[in-house]
Amino acid sequence: MSQSLLDFYPISRTRRNHGLEHATLQVLNQKFPHLGLGGISSPHGFTIIGDVTAEDVADAAIEALKRLRAGEAELAQHPNCGTNFAVPGAFAGLAAWLGTLGSGKSFKQKLERLPVVMLLATMALVLTRPLGPMIQKRFTTSGDPQGLALERVETTVRAGVRMHQVTTHG
Repeated sequence: MSQSLLDFYPISRTRRNHGLEHATLQVLNQKFPHLGLGGISSPHGFTIIGDVTAEDVADAAIEALKRLRAGEAELAQHPNCGTNFAVPGAFAGLAAWLGTLGSGKSFKQKLERLPVVMLLATMALVLTRPLGPMIQKRFTTSGDPQGLALERVETTVRAGVRMHQVTTHG
């Protein structure tokens, strides 16, 4: 039986935690639709950033895990995932750089190339936008938590920002 790189710890754990983070954010967004929340994942769990209580996060994470286990894998996909911005952004940056090649050394020569650079970057953003969700679904998250279990939620406030560290195992 062959394994892919995605099956190896810490990649597998990070992907499952990332999916659970997204599902938790989706549950929290249903309860608090106008509240701005964010998150970040690691092999050890995930952090929810936003003005909610630890109990809200714990309840949402429990519900999210139950729903993922029940087959609601789509909860692991989030429209505001960084992957959805990073992928088109990387292609836009590459396109912009390619647009500057051969533009000369003077500021005037570079400035004359600006419309081409902007056009290339915009085209790259438009054309690669569907790649973000595809890469998120296939590589950066998992909608199957497998044996993932919640361990604890710890809340800290740094510089006025409330952060809830959700630790997982399994």
